[in-house]
Amino acid sequence: MSRLKKIIGLSKLQVVKRIGLSFLCLLCINSSFAQVSAPQPVLPIPNANQLRWQQMEYYSFVHLSVNTYTDMAWGFGNENPKFFNPTELDCRQWARISKEAGMKGIILTAKHHSGFCLWPSKYTEYSVKNSPWRDGKGDMVKELADACKEYGLKFGVYLSPWDRNHPDYGKPEYITYFRNQLTELLTNYGDVFEVWFDGANGGTGYYGGANENRKIDRDTYYDWKNTYALVRKLQPEIVIWNDGGDRADLRWVGTEAGYVGETNWSLLNATGDVPEDMLRYGVENGNAWVPGEVNTSIRPEWFYHPKEDERVKTLPQLMDTYYNSVGRNGTLLLNFPIMPNGLIHPTDEKVVLDFAAARKEAFDKNLVLNVKAQASSFRGKDKKYNADKALDGNEDTYWTVDNQVKTASLTIDLKKETDFNRFLVQEYITLGQRVKSFTLEAWVNGAWEKIDEQTTIGYKRILRFPTVKAFKIRFTITDAKAEPLISNIEVYNAPVIISPPTITRNKNGDVRIVPGDEAAEIYYTLDGSSPNNQSAKYTGPIATSDGKLEVKAVSYSPVSGKMSEASQEKFDVSRKHWKVLNVSDENVNRIFDGQNETNWNTKEKAPAEIIIDMGQNQQLVGFQYLQNQHWWADGSIITRYEFSVSDDNQKWKLVSDGEFSNIKNNPTWQVKTFNLMNVRYIKLLAIKTLGESSNPGIAEIDIITK
Repeated sequence: MSRLKKIIGLSKLQVVKRIGLSFLCLLCINSSFAQVSAPQPVLPIPNANQLRWQQMEYYSFVHLSVNTYTDMAWGFGNENPKFFNPTELDCRQWARISKEAGMKGIILTAKHHSGFCLWPSKYTEYSVKNSPWRDGKGDMVKELADACKEYGLKFGVYLSPWDRNHPDYGKPEYITYFRNQLTELLTNYGDVFEVWFDGANGGTGYYGGANENRKIDRDTYYDWKNTYALVRKLQPEIVIWNDGGDRADLRWVGTEAGYVGETNWSLLNATGDVPEDMLRYGVENGNAWVPGEVNTSIRPEWFYHPKEDERVKTLPQLMDTYYNSVGRNGTLLLNFPIMPNGLIHPTDEKVVLDFAAARKEAFDKNLVLNVKAQASSFRGKDKKYNADKALDGNEDTYWTVDNQVKTASLTIDLKKETDFNRFLVQEYITLGQRVKSFTLEAWVNGAWEKIDEQTTIGYKRILRFPTVKAFKIRFTITDAKAEPLISNIEVYNAPVIISPPTITRNKNGDVRIVPGDEAAEIYYTLDGSSPNNQSAKYTGPIATSDGKLEVKAVSYSPVSGKMSEASQEKFDVSRKHWKVLNVSDENVNRIFDGQNETNWNTKEKAPAEIIIDMGQNQQLVGFQYLQNQHWWADGSIITRYEFSVSDDNQKWKLVSDGEFSNIKNNPTWQVKTFNLMNVRYIKLLAIKTLGESSNPGIAEIDIITK
């Protein structure tokens, strides 16, 4: 009323001027809002299928085939289908465990390199229809697809392009066979969210009895362009995984160890070769959206081996894998090696469910949900894009700034001194990946202290750091391709998980134990019993006898009272008296020094041999080889070998030969067994290395005794 009285008291001219001025101001405001346009995409951007896939974050692989029953890493293609008989197979168990573990889908290895098919393909006899399982009437692909539907999981299939059984592999006729099988899998089992084409292609195989080495050009042989077109026609909402020359929808990250690079662009170039560092880090200015999927196994290898029952990844290892995959703008594809009976091992189940509980506990309470924040600027002063949009728990809203502004900061006032040790941030990748670098700071004792400094963000980035107590947090984007779009920020105070210690035994038989956490104490046992903080305390190297030994150890924090899971190592007889007979280089002793990080290379290119005198006769039933553990030493990896034994260093008997399958991508101990031999001398002949002009390398060599 007071404003109306004031207007009534004005002259007509004054009223007109006042109303006109207000109208003009309104027009100015409206025009200002009208000019605040949405940000334009920074190309390339993900398609709808890639976005759905990225939001899954975590899903499972399952591996089961004829080589599960022969204890091989890769089947050669001549394994008898009669071997395959998972008498207790229950795909509902796989689905239940995956669901309870927080996974969003399952990818089945429908056909691995052996060529054996887990469905009754009408194009080959080498399948479950000629196995005793389900009296030859089973279809594992169908059983798992049905189980996934029941448990609300997405279903995917792995089809190996390489087929070591089929007689036409390497010939044009095989491509028709391959596409026929692909059509079966993508037509008869409902929706498929992902198809996986393994990168291992060409080599030795059975090939219908030819038993020969067949090489192909993996970039051209499969005619991927037309193969991809077939896939997308049959399953329009699918994503394709492949690391061949033709870019698929997803990329391998260059390792099966469970991590992607700290810098991780979801981009590659659409064509051309991709060096492994680009697979690991992506290409900042790539012209195709090809995000990274981190594939790794819960055990050292992909298929089940009884010897790995005590090698299942620990909870801290799985948490590291999560932070180094999902927490670095990737997804996590975690493999279950299925036992010969057709079930996931109880240990694997327990660990993966503990992993789910630990993630839930770590990310239980977001300390900044709907907390007010202040930004250095926001787009056009429009509240639609202000700082609060990064803290509202809605990934479809975002904080952004004006066009061409590539630096900006956002400050969160916690109102009180607060403990935190995790920082999660997401970009609105629907419009592209933009952030090139950023910092995180905390207001401590009246000043800003840097917590971390990193590069890319992408769909999701999670930082871990020692617990900080602070009143404020400042997130600063220091460089970007264009105006950054931050859709989500979360802050947590995750419980500390004590990492188990590392156990090694040197050439002299001394055991060394290194704590997983610097401030932790170590307690151990040597009799196979479970250690606790009442067991023997580790104070230095433990002298042991020359015989076999089982060591278990835990890390214990006297401050928190928390204890790690137990580490366990079984050592064979010591290598104290071992001598290399045909090499004068003293550095050769690195191959049995008990340190996986050390390495030695032969002076000759393959074929090259090493002869060892063990000092006395041993009851041998196998040997172990560990490759150079440094990523740059790939060329020296031994891929084909012969292992011989002797009583007198004169007459030699060949007891094992063949390939170290998948050793480049899975650089773990290669274990080979043979019939009992009582011998003193052993000889490893490196026939072929990964790099044809490389000198064979060895990190460790060991024996397996009766």
